[in-house]
Amino acid sequence: MEIIIVSLIVLLFSIVIHEVAHGSVAYSLGDSTAKDAGRLTLNPISHLDPIGSVMLPAFLILLGGPVIGWAKPVPINPYNFKDQKWGDIKVSIAGSLANFSLALVFGLLVMFVSLPESFLVVSLLVIFYNVVLGVFNLIPIPPLDGSHILFSLLGDKAIGFKKALEQYGFFLLIILIFMVPGGISWLFNLANQVVYFFAGQLLF
Repeated sequence: MEIIIVSLIVLLFSIVIHEVAHGSVAYSLGDSTAKDAGRLTLNPISHLDPIGSVMLPAFLILLGGPVIGWAKPVPINPYNFKDQKWGDIKVSIAGSLANFSLALVFGLLVMFVSLPESFLVVSLLVIFYNVVLGVFNLIPIPPLDGSHILFSLLGDKAIGFKKALEQYGFFLLIILIFMVPGGISWLFNLANQVVYFFAGQLLF
């Protein structure tokens, strides 16, 4: 039970950092929408999404496996970006880069510092869930960040495809997680291997 509680806390704050990274990069590019909406804060209450932050993690806990989730998307207005060509991609990728950076920092900490057992477990969870979040959000299905990157690269030529994917993206995501054989177990396996690389042991 303790590992579940700690996992949820680690996941929640990793999601918050992910969203704040989006808003911070948008702000640096000239868009204050997220800041004006009070989303440049580490207070998790400002970022909670009923489905992605509560219902989905709770359901995955009942299934007895690792959990995953998402927060409310940070509001941005790409028309405010100083960099109109690459601004949306920079903002979209910022969340995953923040997660990968956290995983790397804690991975190096585990690799080179002798940590107390309790902090070691927390560090391994940080590595695991930040790899999961970073990769998961790069999947090109709305509302995930990967879709924004894909649409930015495709441009106006794929506007029909974009509208269709935006309309059905959430359902595709649920199908991917719960109905496709194996679901996203590959993602948990990948994160576990990253943990093993740094710590020489598997987490799950």
